[in-house]
Amino acid sequence: MKINRFSDMCKWGFLVSILIFTGCAAPNLYSVNMYYDETQAKIPEYLKADKASNAIISIAEFTDTREMDDRLVIGRVVEKDGMKTLVFPKNIKATKAVSNGIKEYLRKAGYKVPNKIEQWDLKEQNIPQGIANILIGGNIDELEITCRRGFPTNTYTTNMRLTIIFADMAKGKILYKKEVGNNYSKEHVLFSEEVLGAQIGIALGDAIEKLFEDKAVAQKLKEVIAQ
Repeated sequence: MKINRFSDMCKWGFLVSILIFTGCAAPNLYSVNMYYDETQAKIPEYLKADKASNAIISIAEFTDTREMDDRLVIGRVVEKDGMKTLVFPKNIKATKAVSNGIKEYLRKAGYKVPNKIEQWDLKEQNIPQGIANILIGGNIDELEITCRRGFPTNTYTTNMRLTIIFADMAKGKILYKKEVGNNYSKEHVLFSEEVLGAQIGIALGDAIEKLFEDKAVAQKLKEVIAQ
């Protein structure tokens, strides 16, 4: 009986040791949700759509122009032992996550924005045809989150820079071009894929909101819509 108990204790001890070891070991990669929570956005009054307007704004999938070997990578985690683990977006590419963020922001502003994400290479001669008044596309010039694991806090740093291009879809003309970006840093006691994703979402939201806080952008939108 004592032998059986000792054997069971050894088995449990072995299992616990495995769990502890695997729990402490760094994963091969981190996969995070990258999205913009538009519910927290404050839309400027001068940007809001006229309720009587039938104007439509289409969004094109962004182009990733970052100079790197694997553009699926959106960051890295520097583990406590100095090892670096890559961060990838979960379920959706960064190019579509940016486009979806702009789409949801404009919907909150009262504009009609189709679900379909257009494909556009940002060349004026290749502006796709459609029923929309305005087409918005652009480039991801910079996007990276870095987390340095530490004690008692972890340091999250996110860099983002976007080039946004507005086009008159009916006339096939590029209207306006603007660059927006930010450098966001935060100390956080927690570390998880959810926290990583939240920091990217904050940076994406800040870039989108900076874009539409520009009164020149709002004026261009209104001018085309009024035609």
